[in-house]
Amino acid sequence: MGGRRLRGVALAAVGLAAVLAVGACSAGGDSGGNDAAAPAAAGGGDAGAARDQAAPGGTGGADLRVDQRSIIYTGTMQVRVADVDTAAREATAAVTSAGGFVGGDRRSSSSADARAVLTLRVPADRFAGVIDQLAGYGRQERREIRTEDVTEQVVDLDARIATQRARVESARKLLAQASSVDQLVTLENEVGTRQADLAALEARKRRLADLTALSTITVTFLGRDASTADEGADLGFLSGLGGGWAVFLTSVRVLLTVLGAVLPFAVVIGVPLWLLLRWRRRRSRRTPPPAGPNQAGPLPVGPTGGPVSAPPPVPAARSGP
Repeated sequence: MGGRRLRGVALAAVGLAAVLAVGACSAGGDSGGNDAAAPAAAGGGDAGAARDQAAPGGTGGADLRVDQRSIIYTGTMQVRVADVDTAAREATAAVTSAGGFVGGDRRSSSSADARAVLTLRVPADRFAGVIDQLAGYGRQERREIRTEDVTEQVVDLDARIATQRARVESARKLLAQASSVDQLVTLENEVGTRQADLAALEARKRRLADLTALSTITVTFLGRDASTADEGADLGFLSGLGGGWAVFLTSVRVLLTVLGAVLPFAVVIGVPLWLLLRWRRRRSRRTPPPAGPNQAGPLPVGPTGGPVSAPPPVPAARSGP
């Protein structure tokens, strides 16, 4: 009995030791897992921060910065200066030094009411500087700046151009494999049509590239006494009356001009024609009309001097009963 009891106690001690050993291993594994997970979490946080720094605002979308977009700048301004010719020369020099050119130059008069309208093409990045420089030549009276974002149009044109080029290449490959005259003619027409469409798309792309690369500034330099076209634009009864009277005078001048142009022809051609018609009318009145073939002659005269009447009609004979 004592030996069995000792063996039971020994077995219980071994089992308890095994249970304690397994618990210790489990605790060590948990602590190791937690220690390993902590650096991983820290690394994940650093990676997230790095991603946030790489993509501002936490978004990984497309870059929408202004310098990456295609924008057309157009400016219109009016400046009153002391000397119009001098201001026009300085504006031309400023645009040329900025890397642009003069697209149009229209001037009138050389006195105090002189006027010069210049169309300037300048690089887009120098647009604002040139505008301010032009305004400094005198007293700025009007400025208007318009912008048009054509980024989507440019992207769409790029995609369509790439697709059209692929279509042209595929048509050329089919043309090289044509085995009959009919196929050759059909494919040649198809290649020509696709190349024309591609050329049109490329021309639109070049036009947009030119407008975005070079901005347009239309500046009007006015002399000291020059009047603007917008100052007299007024509404009301008197303005309408003045406008109507001006139109009436213009119409009268036009009618008189037409009458003066037609009068020589009317005298040279109309007077002889009127005399001829009048002579023919008088001649037709003097000459009696000739007797026609259906005109009846004089009736025969009877014994009493009156006309002979026609004999009475003979009654038809009646048939017997």
